[in-house]
Amino acid sequence: MTDSGTPSGSLSGRLRGGDVHAAEELFTQCRDRLKRMVRLRLDRRLQGRLDPSDVLQEAFLDVQRKTPEFAHKHDLPAYLWLRLITAERLVQMHRHHLGAQMRDAGQEVSLFRGGLPAASTHSLANLLLGRLTSPTQAAIRAERQLRLQEALNTMEPLDREILALRHFEELSNNEAAEVLGLSKTAASNRYIRALKRLKEILSTLPGVNPNSTE
Repeated sequence: MTDSGTPSGSLSGRLRGGDVHAAEELFTQCRDRLKRMVRLRLDRRLQGRLDPSDVLQEAFLDVQRKTPEFAHKHDLPAYLWLRLITAERLVQMHRHHLGAQMRDAGQEVSLFRGGLPAASTHSLANLLLGRLTSPTQAAIRAERQLRLQEALNTMEPLDREILALRHFEELSNNEAAEVLGLSKTAASNRYIRALKRLKEILSTLPGVNPNSTE
């Protein structure tokens, strides 16, 4: 891995050549990033019933099995391929546990031109308050989270999604652009706009410093 968290060229090259051991090594190195993605997108009705580690365990087997397919995905960076495989496994586990109770995929942002799980406003509000409030404020956290979630619901889904990608999954602008099917410039502009809107929302909540999002 490079300092930026991007897979090294040699490791990506081995993966593109169908090297299963390279896929296993890369998955292990990226495990923390993938776990953040799963935790962010795991349906809250399954929290406590399904652990992100369970999803990663199944995704690891999928990666081993699908490694030969990566050679045909010429335009997809190695990490985003791992992320896609993991997200697809998360969708399958959602369907298994929730069935007809799954969210309407048509209401979610479409990632990689498919219906992968979107980050819910509940998850975003919870993570934001975890970063922006202190433990001594726990007594009023629930009320703040509800107000923040309601405010996040007013944002466009794509704005919420790019905040999730850049702010919590910590994807680069180029990676976020690839995920959303946007140009690099469009993704950057969208993130700046979404971050500005987020700061406006946070400024309405007492005891929260909107500049902490930087």
